[in-house]
Amino acid sequence: MARYNRRISPKVIAGAVQERNRVDPTPTYWNTDQKVPVIDKERPGRGYRHLLRKKDIFDFIEILPRWDDLATGLNAVLLAEGEAGLYGWYDTGVVGICAWPRDLWTRESRDYYDMHKDLYARLGVASEPRGELILWKHTEATARAFQLLRVFLHELGHHHDRMTTRSKIASTRGEDYAENYAIRYEDMIWDRYTAKFGLG
Repeated sequence: MARYNRRISPKVIAGAVQERNRVDPTPTYWNTDQKVPVIDKERPGRGYRHLLRKKDIFDFIEILPRWDDLATGLNAVLLAEGEAGLYGWYDTGVVGICAWPRDLWTRESRDYYDMHKDLYARLGVASEPRGELILWKHTEATARAFQLLRVFLHELGHHHDRMTTRSKIASTRGEDYAENYAIRYEDMIWDRYTAKFGLG
């Protein structure tokens, strides 16, 4: 049987040891700018479900004014895993919309109630005080509308905040800016939303 010398050490070029394997990270929307935002979906997680589909995101984007400007620097919209007390998040170039609790109804603080009562009234969401909390009796349609009209627009507000700063590195104007952005856009597109998605 012939014997072969097998090379087990990498080459040395100009005094520097070369890597044996490829070390560059695989390009994803987390580490590489995208020409157009990717719409992606994670598993919802135990006790949660996705009420939104990728098609809902595409349809919603169609009714947003100036989407091309807003999409600049946005790498992905992620239908993300559900997490207790979290409806959405923004992480440099990626907007996450969390999966909804499986039983649809949610319990929130009175402060949260005060922030969102106008939209809930507009959507016709019934509520009931439960001690220090408010129980919101969502249907699939009202929860979906809340995710698009408030959560998605709020997180896009954080993105807009980042992209309109000089450095374009961080969202600096905070939660109030994002919330006001969402409310302003919601008023702008309300008729278009109800025509496209309905409320029932």
